[in-house]
Amino acid sequence: MTPHFKIAIVGAGFAGLGMAIRLKAQGETSFVVLEKAGRVGGTWRDNTYPGAACDVQSHLYWFSFDAQPNWSRIYPLQPEILANIDAMVARHDLLPNIRLNAELGSAAWDERDSVWRLQLRDGRMLEANIVITAWGQLNRPSIPDFSGVANFAGAWFHSAQWNHAVQLQGKRVASIGNGPSAAQFIPEIAEVAGHLTVFQRSPNYIVPRQDRAYTEEELAQFATGPARAESRELYYQEHEGWFPAFYPGTERAAEFEALARAHLEEQVADPVLRERLWPRYPLGCKRLIISDDFLPAMARPNVTLVTEHIECIEEKGVRTKDGMLHDVDVIVYGTGFDTLQFLGAGDITGRGGRSLRQAWHAAPRAYLGMNIAGFPNLFMLYGPNTNLGHNSILLMLECQFEYILQAVNAIDQHDGRPLDVRSDALATFNRRLQNDLQATAWAGSCISWYKTADNLITNNWSGSVEDYRARTSQLDLNDYEFVEAPPQTARAG
Repeated sequence: MTPHFKIAIVGAGFAGLGMAIRLKAQGETSFVVLEKAGRVGGTWRDNTYPGAACDVQSHLYWFSFDAQPNWSRIYPLQPEILANIDAMVARHDLLPNIRLNAELGSAAWDERDSVWRLQLRDGRMLEANIVITAWGQLNRPSIPDFSGVANFAGAWFHSAQWNHAVQLQGKRVASIGNGPSAAQFIPEIAEVAGHLTVFQRSPNYIVPRQDRAYTEEELAQFATGPARAESRELYYQEHEGWFPAFYPGTERAAEFEALARAHLEEQVADPVLRERLWPRYPLGCKRLIISDDFLPAMARPNVTLVTEHIECIEEKGVRTKDGMLHDVDVIVYGTGFDTLQFLGAGDITGRGGRSLRQAWHAAPRAYLGMNIAGFPNLFMLYGPNTNLGHNSILLMLECQFEYILQAVNAIDQHDGRPLDVRSDALATFNRRLQNDLQATAWAGSCISWYKTADNLITNNWSGSVEDYRARTSQLDLNDYEFVEAPPQTARAG
C-alpha cells in the first residue's frame, strides 16, 4: 500500500528542517522529510572544502524559535554548523519523520484525487496532499564545459564535492573561479600549495570580516544572560542597514565602496595587482565578499592571478585565450552553482499535466517566491526572488514557514480543498517585483548568478527582510483559488 502523508517536505537542510520543526510545534504529525543524501545538513553537509564558513555572524545564523547554540566564534565554521544542525534534529526528535537516501524523482498532481504522487529515484512511491520543496538555490554544482577536460592528467573537482584524498601540499593548483566559496578556500590552498594559479573572470568587492573566537568571558555572558539575544538583534539591525548600499549612487553605496577600496589598499601593496582585483561594476551587482584573508593570499609570492579567459583544458594544465599554457597538477572549480532553475533533479507536473520545467521555460517565477499558478498545494522554500545580498537567509525562511502554516490552516478550514495561486496575482506580483529590481545594483552590467542571460533577476528579493516580513505576514486568499476536482467520467462496464 502506498504510504500517504498530509505533507511531504523535500530536502533536509535548514529550510526543510525548520519547516518540520514549525509543523511539529503546531501539532502536525502526518509529514515526512525526504532527503536525497545519507545525512541531513544540506549545503553544510555538502561543502566541506578547507575554510568553509558562513558569511553571516553566528548569533544571527540560527532560527529564532530554536535554542541558540553556544557558538565558539563570531563567524561559524562548517563543522560547527553541521554539528549544531545534528543537535537540532535530535532536540526536536525529527529523525522518525526523515527518510534518508530518498531522492525525489518526480512529483505529479492527481487532479481526480487531489493528491501529489511522488516517485523516488529508487522506485518507491508515496502520496501527499501538500508538497513543500526545500532543496535551496545552491545545491547543484556548476562546472564549465571546457573542451579537453577529459585529457587533463591531474585530479579535478568542484569545491562542493571536495576530494579530500587529493593532497595539495607542494602541488601546482588551479582555482577556476574567485567567488564566495573560492575566497574561503584560496587562502587555505595558498598556505600549502607549491603554486596556486587563480583564474578570475571578474573581481568582487571585498569588505573586512573581523572574525575571531569568542573569549571565555564572552561565552559565559552569552550562556547565562541576555547578551546573546542582544548580539543577535544588533547584527540584525546592522545588516538591515546594509540594504541601501545595493542602490547605486546612494550615500550607503558610496560608504561601502570606500570601505572595500580601503580594505584593498591596506591588504595589497602592489598597485598593478590592486587594479586587477578592483571591480568595474556597481557594488552588489555580484555577491559581496566578506573576508580578511583572501586579499593577502592573492598577494603571496606563490599565487598568480590570471584574468585572461580560458580557452581549453589540456593534459598538463589550463590554456588561456592568449595562447599561454598554465601547468597545474590539480584543478579546483570554484564556479558556483546552477541557480537559475530552482528545480531538483526530478520533474514536477501540475494541473493539466503541465511540467514546471515547461512553465518556467523562460525564467523561474513564483508568487512571494513560494507558489506557482497551476501547481496546487505546492510551496517552495527559498524559491525565486527570495535570496538576499545583505542579511541572513534564515530570516526569510522564517517568514515563509509562518506563511505556509497559514496556508495549511486555510486548506484545513476549507475541508482540505487544494489551494492554487491565481495566475493574475502571480503576474502582477512578478511585474512589480522586476520593476522594483531595476533600480538595484543587481540589474547592473556584471555577470552574476542572480540573473539570467537576458538580465531577468530571478534570485534576489527587491527589499529588506522587514519588507518581506510585511508582505508575508498575512495570507490573502483573494490571491488564491480553491481548486475543484474535475468531474469523474464514468467508466464503460
